[in-house]
Order: sequence, then structure tokens, then C-alpha cells
Amino acid sequence: MADDKEFAKGLEDVIAGESSICDVDGAHGHLIYRGYDIHDLAQNTTFEEVISLLWNGSLPTAAALETLNSDLDQNRAIPEGALALLRQFPHGAPAMDALRTATSLLSLYDPDEGDESMEASRRKALRVTAQMGSLVAALDRLGKGLEPIPPKAGLSTAASFLYQLTGKEPTETEAHALDVALILHADHELNASTFAARVTVATLTDLYSGVTSAIGTLAGPLHGGANVNVMHLLEEIGTPDKADAIVSQMLTEGKKIPGIGHRVYRALDPRAVSLREMSKQLAESSGDTKWYEISEQVQASADRALIAKGKTTLKANVDFFSASVYHMLGIPTDLFTPVFAISRVAGWTAHILEQLGDNRLIRPRAIYTGPRGLTVTPLDQR
Repeated sequence: MADDKEFAKGLEDVIAGESSICDVDGAHGHLIYRGYDIHDLAQNTTFEEVISLLWNGSLPTAAALETLNSDLDQNRAIPEGALALLRQFPHGAPAMDALRTATSLLSLYDPDEGDESMEASRRKALRVTAQMGSLVAALDRLGKGLEPIPPKAGLSTAASFLYQLTGKEPTETEAHALDVALILHADHELNASTFAARVTVATLTDLYSGVTSAIGTLAGPLHGGANVNVMHLLEEIGTPDKADAIVSQMLTEGKKIPGIGHRVYRALDPRAVSLREMSKQLAESSGDTKWYEISEQVQASADRALIAKGKTTLKANVDFFSASVYHMLGIPTDLFTPVFAISRVAGWTAHILEQLGDNRLIRPRAIYTGPRGLTVTPLDQR
């Protein structure tokens, strides 16, 4: 490869393609889906409306939304054959490892298996999106020696997941909080998992392979696993008055504060604004404000410590307040990243369909830094 080729480590700010799905303006802290500001969507739509928006390019009519809700309802149940195999997964298996394998398994039970037409891929997108919440809930219950709870008709994606996880229908506040979180996590342009999905299907393999690649990518602590580390930090701090000392010590030791700062955003992550409000509402409705107060204190402590060192402050990203939201909803910490997948599967499948609609194999190049001109020494002389 020629030495004059431009190189950006980690492909940072490299334009890798065109998309009409999502735009991230990191400098100004703006995020849009198909032209709609994320705050507008979080305040005035449901996750199901956003699914339709991402897939189809426009918000649904009332009739179209009713059809989508019905289709999701009818496809939430996990096929019995797949469920039988999930029962054989080892207890204690990491949640994302189990979800990755289970998602791949679903492809074998999809009635469109082997049909890679665009029409079949759209039907697969609907099924895997409908079943993702059921999978996460079933895997958690099976891992605890409990029976999976079948989906209940008429519930939203958020409410259905919480019901299948606990056996109790969530309150309106709880269902709304998770619904907003799902909207905020649904897409984020060419993040690592979405790029992995597009690279995978660009070879013209099937949609499930793309989603499985995305889940494997999401699992990493530098991507979807960040909110797990946030919760561990909140638990370590324990009470708001201890935040200053622990945050200051971490920064002095050169450690990163999980959930603070973002690779793209230089301004406040717009998703964090809504999640902060959701965290506050859940805290007030439950009467337990501990986790919200600790979160607020960590953010303030990080600001003060960085300003004292003459550095630019870093604001909370989407993972920071999602940790306290999920915790207050009764979601186990090891499910935080799988819950991310319940939402992001809508974006992954939207990008997969867009990729397949105008496909070109994604094949970047590398700058070779190894030796040249070596010759082979005979085996008996090495």
C-alpha cells in the first residue's frame, strides 16, 4: 500500500459510507434519527414508532403503528425448539455470550431461513427485533433456574420485557422510563457494533449473521458494557458524600470515570439529558433517590476535579444515567448490555437493510509496517 494513503488509527472520523438513518453532531451535542431530533422523539413517540421510523424512513400512521404492534406481538415468542436448546446452556454463562449464541440459534428456526431476498430480510428484521427482549428475559430466568415467562399480548416492547423478566406488569412510570431508554439507544450512526453488522452483511451473508456480529461487538466494555462499570462504581461509592474522594482518587491515578466522556461528543451527549430526567423521575416515584443522587454527585465531582487541574470538563454520556435507570427498574447489572441490544437491534437491522439495498463489499486497506525482503532459511538450519 502506498505510503501517501491517509491513515487514522481506529478509523477515527473516517467517512466509511453514506446513510440516511442517523446523524451524530458531536461538536454541538445533537443526535437525529431520519431528520428528527432525539429529544423530540423521546418526548413524543414510542419505541415502536421509532422502529418504524428507522426501518421505513418516516413515522408511522396510526394504522401502520397498529399493524406493527400486532406483528411484534405475534412474533415475540421464542420457538419451542430454540427454547429447548437454551435450557441446555450452562448456568452462569456470561449474559452477552449467551445472547450472542441464542441470536444465532434463532436463524435456524426462522421460516425464511435460506431466503436472502430483501422481502425475507425485512421479515427477519421484524422477528429478531420482536424476540430480542424475550431472549434476554428467558436467558436470565433459565440461568437462575426459573422457567421463562411467555409474552403477554398487548404490551409494548418495554413493558413486555419487564413482564417476562419478573412476571409482574410494570407501572406506567416504569414502562415509560424503559421505553425512553430504548428510543435513546436505538441507533448511533456507525458505532462499532453497527459497523460490524454492515461489514458482515456486505458479504451477502444473512441478516442473523449481521446481528450476531453486532452483539459480539456490543459486548465489549468500550462499547455496550460501559454502563455495567458505571453501576459497579455507584455501588462502590455507596453514598453521595463519598463521591468526591473516590472520583478525585481515580482521576489522580489516571483512571477513567466510566460513563463520563465520549469518543464523538465534545458537548453533552443529548441522550444523557433524557436519561438523567428518567433517573430522577424513577427515584422520586419510588421514594429512593440514592442512586440518582450518587450519579449527580459523581458528575459534579468529576467536573470540579478536572477544573481544578485546568482541564476541560467531560460530561455524562448515555451509559452514565442508564445505569441508575436500569437498576431502579429492577434489571440485574449483568443484563444492562443485553438490554442495550433489545433497543439497538432496531438500528442494526435498519442499517443492514440499507446496506443490502445498495451493497458494496466493505474492504479497507492497512499500512504495512512489517519487514520486507526476508528469505526462507531451510528448516534444518533454523
